[in-house]
Amino acid sequence: MKLKNVKISIIGAGFVGATTTYALMLGGLCEELVLVDVNKDKAIGEAMDISHGAAFVKPVKVMSGDYEDTKGSDIVIITAGAAQKPGETRLDLVNKNIGIYRQIIPEIVKYSPDSILLVVSNPVDILAYVAYKLSGFPRERVIGSGTVLDTSRFRTLLAEYLDVDARSIHGYIIGEHGDSEIAAWSLTNIAGVNLKEYVSITEKGKGDLSFMEYIPLSVKNAAYEMINTKGYTNYAVALAVRRICEAITGDEKAILTVSSLLDGEYGLKDLYIGIPSIVGKEGIKKVIEVPLKEKEREDFIASAETMKKIIEGSSL
Repeated sequence: MKLKNVKISIIGAGFVGATTTYALMLGGLCEELVLVDVNKDKAIGEAMDISHGAAFVKPVKVMSGDYEDTKGSDIVIITAGAAQKPGETRLDLVNKNIGIYRQIIPEIVKYSPDSILLVVSNPVDILAYVAYKLSGFPRERVIGSGTVLDTSRFRTLLAEYLDVDARSIHGYIIGEHGDSEIAAWSLTNIAGVNLKEYVSITEKGKGDLSFMEYIPLSVKNAAYEMINTKGYTNYAVALAVRRICEAITGDEKAILTVSSLLDGEYGLKDLYIGIPSIVGKEGIKKVIEVPLKEKEREDFIASAETMKKIIEGSSL
């Protein structure tokens, strides 16, 4: 059942924050949207522009404001942070954004102590952990957008290659939202048919599996390509955030590859990483320790250890 009188606040009115606000408005997921940014004029302008489409969507109040205007939010989405520049990795942003989070998180906790925190800023796995530590919230109420976007990119590129609907493809990108992410090919199927078997019984590619090499690379490098061309990413990530919010406000218990706190899964603890998790009105209901092939498991653990080292070497 969909939650009623939902209030969602977005911290950060940049490309991702503004586009996310727009996507949420179109989705009809809430009755109130509040956009906050250190650049107040930017937030005012974005909220005004988006709100002027009210005649075309379900009733929703869109406004800009300060942290006190976010009071009583059900979900607080954090997109604020230093932007990734050409040549930078997501992990290069760590200490810059930890400093920003030290200012943001206490304000969110002050005004919305019962909210679900949805972290989108990069590096998302690290910053989800930072938000968890700084907020004092229980693990289920701090979520990172994780590899939800990467998984969509994966399914989209695979769908284009196989010439089928992306919604008929089931598979995941797991691990870091970044350079050490991995494609869980052993879990990938098309309408219930194992991927390799599907390729072998169709004419597509005549059994050629070379796509299993280049599609994950295309997924991994997608953000870099967009940053080098248009300078940023915003549309698909906004839809990924909307999908997560949809699962929360609709109490869907949907399985999404959000960044979740591990507590013994795969022998790992005290770090956030993208892994299939059940998402509903209370946040993360359960982290699923999906069965992985030996090499996939090794790569996943290596990705997690990368996150751990960054945390240990950060200014947190």
